Amino acid sequence: MPNATQLAQLRSRLEAEKREIEERQSHNEHNGLASSLRDNTGELSPIDNHPADLGTELFERSKDLALLENEDLHLTRISQALEAMDNGTYGQCRACGKPIPDERLEALPDSLYCVEHAPRQETSHRQPAEEDFLAPPFGRSSRDDDDYNGFDGEDAWQIVEQWGTSESPAFSENNNVDDYDHIGIEADENDGFVESYESFVATDITGNHVSVIRNRHYKQYMDHEEGDHELELE
Repeated sequence: MPNATQLAQLRSRLEAEKREIEERQSHNEHNGLASSLRDNTGELSPIDNHPADLGTELFERSKDLALLENEDLHLTRISQALEAMDNGTYGQCRACGKPIPDERLEALPDSLYCVEHAPRQETSHRQPAEEDFLAPPFGRSSRDDDDYNGFDGEDAWQIVEQWGTSESPAFSENNNVDDYDHIGIEADENDGFVESYESFVATDITGNHVSVIRNRHYKQYMDHEEGDHELELE
């Protein structure tokens, strides 16, 4: 708990911050929110002629709202801290009633909670409903963890990814990638088959006659000495 001298110093800091915020809010026209979008652009309807300018204005307006909301929150916390000083509860955690360390009050004079019960420590669950379907990556259609070997969302993305992305080898999730042919997710994964020999060994409709298709995968298979060289006799 702060002593009388510390309490006076903290009150002085809080009152100075409060005056500074109130003065700033009274002179900045609420971060530009006092004027309409039409006043900022000087045109009756900028949508059809200046879509890029409109996007910039929308970004700036969203930023102004966030800044204003943050200052209002800070002002509310300061007022609550000053009120706690007046009623003698300042320095005690509102949640558990334990003393708030002097070091925390020195760093955050408007703090009314200990570190353990600070509202900012709580994870917010106010998230868009879409996030329930977008996590994990590729949504619920990525089924590699279920030992599923069929076509899933990840496979669909790999096909689209072959046509190009904004990624570069420097940002690839694969290690030691130095060309664009291997920057994709699991770029070395067999496409359409599990084992290498499945890509060049075929049978007829009855399953009795086995033939070998000497394609690129077959050559790699033989060069790496992965299988029986008697296949060359086919």
